[in-house]
Amino acid sequence: MALPGVLHPFAVPARPADEFLEIVRGEACRVFDADGRSYLDGTASLWYCAAGHGRREIIDAISAQLHELEAFHTFARFTNRPEERLAELLLELEPIPDARVLFTCGGSEAIDSAIKLVRAGHKAAGDGGRSVFLSRHYAYHGVMLGGTSAGGLPANRDPFGTLLPDFFQVDRDSLPAMRDAVAYFGAERIAAIVAEPVIGAGGVFPPPAGYLEGLRELCDESGAMLVFDEVITGFGRLGSWFASHHYRVTPDLTTFAKAVTSGYQPLGGVIVGPRLREWLEADPMYLLAHGNTYGGHPTCCAAGIANIELLRSEGLPSRARSAGARLRAGLESLRDRPGVVDVRGEGLMQAIGLESPFTAGMFTEALLERGVIGRALPYANTVAFSPPLIISDDEIDELVAATAAVLEEAG
Repeated sequence: MALPGVLHPFAVPARPADEFLEIVRGEACRVFDADGRSYLDGTASLWYCAAGHGRREIIDAISAQLHELEAFHTFARFTNRPEERLAELLLELEPIPDARVLFTCGGSEAIDSAIKLVRAGHKAAGDGGRSVFLSRHYAYHGVMLGGTSAGGLPANRDPFGTLLPDFFQVDRDSLPAMRDAVAYFGAERIAAIVAEPVIGAGGVFPPPAGYLEGLRELCDESGAMLVFDEVITGFGRLGSWFASHHYRVTPDLTTFAKAVTSGYQPLGGVIVGPRLREWLEADPMYLLAHGNTYGGHPTCCAAGIANIELLRSEGLPSRARSAGARLRAGLESLRDRPGVVDVRGEGLMQAIGLESPFTAGMFTEALLERGVIGRALPYANTVAFSPPLIISDDEIDELVAATAAVLEEAG
């Protein structure tokens, strides 16, 4: 039994090499395997390919930048025009007014950067005793040590032994539980509350009415910062540019990645709001001793510029609203089928919750046989759909029909 040379992430290390599916090409909402078979990408890869596959606008921007300045670091006094222009575009979208952007290589680095920035800010403000971070059960905040400590998915935490101290999770979407946690640890010790506006990998759970507003109020009362992890929800997925717009709640920091380039290049970052800015900028000699070798990478930022301009010119956040409504209606029509216990989501981030005889893994394998890629979320026995924002009505109907066929065959 031959094993692949690649140790695949979130996969079984003992899986034989001949069981892997080689994807060789992408076009719009479809990808193709080495045997030429087509699959409807119902997940936008890992939530990120908002603009669809094979977009020449982004590819050409990457190529042009490689011919001009392929890479150079941005530490200390060095900068580049793509980094500056992408920051301008992001700040024009105003996820947080009067902000600045710290670039990273992806979402996991963005979350760990946000954690460090929060602690650095409190210390710079003379309040270094604030070390406690509160988050939620079933939240996913990346795979670095800080994000794993903040995350609330047991399978992602348990294999790695003792994680960082002062990170605690409370019941999902319970404001009383979060308030009790603040009281228990002491308001003066809380550094931040970290939240995915819509829980993603933990099962696609939109917030109850008033929940995010309640977190904002609790942070204002306690002096803590509110961090929105918008790695999944940013750049149109919910039908607005950011979840902060969608739910009308402004955090102190926002992390982003994934759809900022539609995945054409690895890029993430932290949008740093005015409260933290004031602390870090107060001393003209203060040094921010944090950064990534590839942060602000000009080629990655060129991809982000082209992608955001494309999302904006084609009105794709608005498309996510209408396409999401059609997808939701189609999945709702399956709610009474045996094995379906729930349908939930927001915009083009929808999911069905399953019960016996289904497991999420076997369900997505059955979908794959019908040429549709869904995302198995085993923590909540859920299958998620988050297709590219360019998905057509016919393709949405195709996705729903494949889902119905799997349910019917098992029934």
